[in-house]
Amino acid sequence: MLRLLRILRLLVATVLLISAVELFAQDSVPTSSTELTPARFNPSGKTKTEAQTHKFWDKENIGLFAGVCGARMLDYASTRRVRDRGRNEWLLSNWAVDNRPLFVGIELAGTAASIGVSYLFHRTHHHTLERWVSIAHIGVGTGGSIHNYALQPARAVIVQPVPATK
Repeated sequence: MLRLLRILRLLVATVLLISAVELFAQDSVPTSSTELTPARFNPSGKTKTEAQTHKFWDKENIGLFAGVCGARMLDYASTRRVRDRGRNEWLLSNWAVDNRPLFVGIELAGTAASIGVSYLFHRTHHHTLERWVSIAHIGVGTGGSIHNYALQPARAVIVQPVPATK
């Protein structure tokens, strides 16, 4: 129990540290004269960076985050099915998967981590990577769930009683 509490504290401290990065993000001050010159004529009226930026909670990201959440729920269901059929979990320990509230928390933390990494890419203007984090998470989660559903139940080991000798 003490070990689990330490892991939880470390996880909370990590999330707070990553969240604090936003506090130090400030607009850059132009350092050269080329950054102070006006932009060339652009008929659309938008600069290159304005055309690429978007709101973080736009329709595409909401759809991708819903896909991540769905993939995590599918992973939960397929992993529980594997454990109920007598197979061992290879990524997490069996006791973590068998503790259902803990396992739900792990799945939620995975979803939150995916959204957090996407947000960090959004804040640093890596919008393509922002989308690909969710796409990769959906692909890996769905692929793992398909693998789990394809597994056969564990074979029961039949132990023959040894006859008593006199």
